[in-house]
Amino acid sequence: MESPRPDRGILTQVRADRHATDTARFAMLHDAADTLLDELAERYMVDRRETKELLGPDEALVRMVRLMPRTPAAGPLAIAFTDFPGLAVRLGRWWAEALPACGCDDCAEDPAELVETLRVQTSALIEGGLWERVRRGVGGSWFETRLIGVGLRARREGPLTPRDAREARRSGFAAAVQWAPWPRSRPAG
Repeated sequence: MESPRPDRGILTQVRADRHATDTARFAMLHDAADTLLDELAERYMVDRRETKELLGPDEALVRMVRLMPRTPAAGPLAIAFTDFPGLAVRLGRWWAEALPACGCDDCAEDPAELVETLRVQTSALIEGGLWERVRRGVGGSWFETRLIGVGLRARREGPLTPRDAREARRSGFAAAVQWAPWPRSRPAG
């Protein structure tokens, strides 16, 4: 799958395709994401923020849920619920995943496998398996990410706008950032 372009919102790649005849099969992604978000908010010390946001300049408002760990060393999670239906998932600063990536009949993406992808990637973030950095090159600056977890070892990179690169370097991403594990909530009692 091609990495999402960082200059186009969190996930504008997920769109209704004229060759997608059974998009309703992806509705289970919304239920799975809601369940996952509820579990994580209960299990970990995070702040939950729900808003309506635009994913891009030509997009409709969508429901966005963010879980922000109460320690700044741990990476945030953001999930947008698209009308397709699908999900736009962001881990940390630059790891973005479109679920489904396409949704057309030819690609035949399995919703159950997409739910597993969501869970595996989120688990890797929570356990401290996300690494990110900005690097400069001849043609400009690039983001680089690595996500490592149980059954997962992935790497992505892509270009940054000059403004995003400056802001990232100001935020400490000039050196590699290894996001910390999420802090667990204390059990009641």
